Amino acid sequence: MKGLILSGGKGTRLRPITYTSAKQLVPVANKPVLFYAIEYLRDAGIHEVGIVVGDTRAEIRAAVGDGARWGVRVAYVEQPEPLGLAHAVKVAEPFLGRDRFVMILGDNVIEGGIAAYVQTFRRASCQALVILTPVADPQNFGVAELADGQIVRLVEKPRDPPSNLALVGIYMFDQHIFEAVNAIRPSARGELEITDAIQHLIDRGYAVEPVVHQGWWFDTGKMEDLLAVNRCLLETLEPRVEGRVDEASQLHGRVAIAPGAVVVHSVLRGPVSIGERTRVVDAYIGPFTSIGHDCVIEDCEIEHSIVMEHCRIVDVHHRLEDCLIGRNVEVSRSPLKPRAYKLMLGDNSKVGII
Repeated sequence: MKGLILSGGKGTRLRPITYTSAKQLVPVANKPVLFYAIEYLRDAGIHEVGIVVGDTRAEIRAAVGDGARWGVRVAYVEQPEPLGLAHAVKVAEPFLGRDRFVMILGDNVIEGGIAAYVQTFRRASCQALVILTPVADPQNFGVAELADGQIVRLVEKPRDPPSNLALVGIYMFDQHIFEAVNAIRPSARGELEITDAIQHLIDRGYAVEPVVHQGWWFDTGKMEDLLAVNRCLLETLEPRVEGRVDEASQLHGRVAIAPGAVVVHSVLRGPVSIGERTRVVDAYIGPFTSIGHDCVIEDCEIEHSIVMEHCRIVDVHHRLEDCLIGRNVEVSRSPLKPRAYKLMLGDNSKVGII
């Protein structure tokens, strides 16, 4: 089997972060989202991986390389325009050939990975396997209607959803999917929809098996979802101290401190992840916070937040909560009295807080 990761798209819901960075490279628990997808495939025994890239191709290539660090072989598939998930399958046909394959969206994170589902597909004689999960807002997803445990209809972002079972962005196909993607026509939004392609298979009598995932799953396209998946992943963190922590500091719960990091006269209440060469001084880092590498966090309090690499947050006398802070950001206190803050800052920002 082969793997196909979709890593195009503009990430408009995450602007301004995605003005300067691919959405799939935003870190959760101090690891780019895209890297989780690669690990899911590797852990499922898949070692040939194609990554579909678009406008951010150079950044994705620089971050992933040839895949050797994961023990996989990575090939890059160019998608000239983001014309839909089925279009991505279509342009990837030369890479995929006649092999069965797993397709996963590069900004999806799922509890427990996909190894068990891949094993189910390996053993099955079906032409496709679709992973579903119950959601509170099915109108925002592709939705499946089931009868007697089988999919009878798929609808993309329906106004009146036939069920609460959403497609989670992980699909498994054999070569018959190419017949489908070549047969369908663009939807009203001008894209080749994967739901239409799967419906084509169903309508022609091919076997499409549903599997309902019961754990957590996130499409990390929004700030709220990034913070939520960061929280879930940090809850599985293995405590470790590979940097330096002075005697005046306190570590509580699941705290991971990377090599080269320094913690001085601070309280870290886990789950917390501190990146390499980051310096934390006279600070409080609260639960569900990940701080990237090469940051300076001094004389401030941060909780339930993601701070990306090369940031400097100094002398902020009001706690920062629910924040997504991009790369190379500087946050400091201005002379005026502080108030309450909730921040989403793009890369290379500089903010003086009043």
